[in-house]
Amino acid sequence: MDHNDLYVTETDKTPAAFARDFEAVCNKYDFIVNNSQTMDMAKTFTAHGAEVGPDFDLHMIQVCKPSKAGKSLTANPERSILMPKFVMAFSKDGKTQIRYMSYGEADIRAMVDDDVFPGSLAETFAKIRAMIDEAR
Repeated sequence: MDHNDLYVTETDKTPAAFARDFEAVCNKYDFIVNNSQTMDMAKTFTAHGAEVGPDFDLHMIQVCKPSKAGKSLTANPERSILMPKFVMAFSKDGKTQIRYMSYGEADIRAMVDDDVFPGSLAETFAKIRAMIDEAR
């Protein structure tokens, strides 16, 4: 894996505000956030009996473009291993840190034997990075 596949940035917004704004940007480009109700991991963990610290504010935002994913997975369900896309937002040192893991075409090709998918998925990864920047 290439270290350039990990996107690292930050914002002055709170994790919750970034998540809200990111979801609005996603919707603008026909992406959806699949887990709006459960992305606040402090609430989710607590609801399942797990203890978290008072400052724990991780948001795990699951992003999907149904129109593209539906066609892609119908063509080749093996692609599904790379389809869940998560953007992480959490507080650290007075700022909200944002992390996003993607993969380059060579890595995608190594995981899924498919001529079309690597280029298509790489485009989606780039779009998600651009949407992160727009929401920051």
